[in-house]
Amino acid sequence: MNKKKSLSSVTKKLIMAITGGLLVFFLLFHGAMNVVSIISPDGYEMICEFLGANWYALVATVILAFMVVLHFVYAFVLSYQNWRARGKQRYAVVGRQNDVSWAAKNMLVIGVIVLCGIVLHLMNFWYDMQWAEIQGKAPASGMEKIRSIFSESYYSIIYLIWLAALWFHLSHGISSVMQSIGWNNNVWQRRIDIIGKILAALIVLMFVSVVVYYWLIYLL
Repeated sequence: MNKKKSLSSVTKKLIMAITGGLLVFFLLFHGAMNVVSIISPDGYEMICEFLGANWYALVATVILAFMVVLHFVYAFVLSYQNWRARGKQRYAVVGRQNDVSWAAKNMLVIGVIVLCGIVLHLMNFWYDMQWAEIQGKAPASGMEKIRSIFSESYYSIIYLIWLAALWFHLSHGISSVMQSIGWNNNVWQRRIDIIGKILAALIVLMFVSVVVYYWLIYLL
């Protein structure tokens, strides 16, 4: 029985790692795409049109949605199992774990914030763009959505808070992905942590640059 539980836990962590790794690649693409809105607004509109309600974009959207749901469902399942496994110890007062990062200890809470941000982002952009096109309506302009949303200070602040949570989630999550697929040893552990933080910073900075750029245009 213990062996079955152990194998089940390993499988769930592997699913988390695979879906998380694929989502990181998507974020790299999406972040690079968003930076185009600063460099060339016309180029960004062309990308939005290319990724509208075309069959390949719809297939990719379905796959992406499936990965997000799978990733977060298993995150909650594993967190619940870990909570139950601690038994009475979860109520005990324990000392600070200096070898465990703040992000690692609060991964579920950070993940919930990230999930809320995803829902907000879908409502602000995807709903009026790809979803509108699926329904046979004229999709909103990508550039007009960016300019209108980030001209509102409260939206810009909310997005920056969300992106800060995303950085914490990715900085720990990327290194966890590498560990789950076996790239963890005494030599590479420190390097993996650094690579995870750098990659997380690169992804988040691409998104932050768009928010700050168009927010400053409105403020100035």
